[in-house]
Amino acid sequence: METQNYHLDIESDPNNLIIVEEFFNQIAVEIKLPEKRFPELMVALTEAITNAIIHANKKDITKLVHIDFCIEGKTLTIKVKDEGNGFDPSSIPDPTQPENLFRDSGRGVYLMKVYCDEVYHNITPTGTETILKISL
Repeated sequence: METQNYHLDIESDPNNLIIVEEFFNQIAVEIKLPEKRFPELMVALTEAITNAIIHANKKDITKLVHIDFCIEGKTLTIKVKDEGNGFDPSSIPDPTQPENLFRDSGRGVYLMKVYCDEVYHNITPTGTETILKISL
C-alpha cells in the first residue's frame, strides 16, 4: 500500500489561509479526491487552521501552524498543529443548542465532526494537534 505525505508550515496570519487552500487543491487533484468531498474537506481544514491561527496562536506570526496530509490506501489523515497552549474540546458550547444558534463563533469543531469521519485533539506541551480522518 502506497503512502503519500505532504507538509506545509504557515505563519499565524489569517491571510495565509489562501496558501493552504491552494496547497490542498493541488493535493486533491493529485490524489483524485472525489469532487463532492472537496468542499466539505476544505471547510473542515480551514476551520482547523483558523482555530490554530486565531484561538491557539493568537495571530502571533512568530508562531507557526504545521499541516500534514497523509494518504494511505483509502484514508486521508490531516494533522494541524499549532504552537499555542491547548484547549479542552468538551468546554466548547454545542452550536446546535438554541442559546448558541446566533453566536458568531464556536462552530469550527462541530463542522469538522460533521465533514470528517473522525476528529481527535492531542494536547501536547508544544501545542494542540487536531487530527482529521476521512475515508476516500
